[in-house]
Amino acid sequence: MNELVLELKAIRRSFRQGDTVLEVLKGVDLRLAAGEFVALVGPSGSGKSTLLHIAGLLEPPTAGEVVISGRACGALADRERTRIRRETIGFVYQFHHLLADFSAEENVMMPQLLRGCPPGVARARARELLAGLGLADRLRHRPGRLSGGEQQRVAIARALANGPHLVLADEPTGNLDPHTAEEVFALMLRVVRERGAAALVATHNLELARRCDRIYALADGHLAERSLRSLAEGGQA
Repeated sequence: MNELVLELKAIRRSFRQGDTVLEVLKGVDLRLAAGEFVALVGPSGSGKSTLLHIAGLLEPPTAGEVVISGRACGALADRERTRIRRETIGFVYQFHHLLADFSAEENVMMPQLLRGCPPGVARARARELLAGLGLADRLRHRPGRLSGGEQQRVAIARALANGPHLVLADEPTGNLDPHTAEEVFALMLRVVRERGAAALVATHNLELARRCDRIYALADGHLAERSLRSLAEGGQA
């Protein structure tokens, strides 16, 4: 069995709105191994982004435990959680959040430099990743000179720059036209698999979700694995 990269144990998350407590996650369990590419589906507002933020140590659960590469993270200090995010986790969002004043190459170098990587090594790694995503001729282009699909490919390269064990993607193709979405998703799937990472990808696109190893649906605070057959019959929750 491949190394277990992510384990969510009885994750609960609630928010207080005045006198009301809103339960978004109600005891979610998930195990994700190296090399797996897993889809997370569910209606808008179901808590997919919240679950990804908890898995990525961006916000704490109300209850439960997040275990990354065998290490329980709940009791860690903020500094150590930041180090794990920087060195172990790569994030891809619907809106790429690239730095507008920097080139594609520089955007991919940035997380490596923040980790202390020598500039020459970071540049070589950035060029390798961007070339693998079909952007060898766009290295010096700033985001404003790139198409939406190209910008998202740069964002994927940036997420992979530090060789993360875990990739978390929140609607990474949601802002793209269908053809470009298919292309970007296929590239992300290939590159993540090549590097042996585990990936959890939130998406509304069931056609793309069907290409993943497993599919989980989040609804009413509960997470359940779904089959390709159930998706084909039109069910998400």
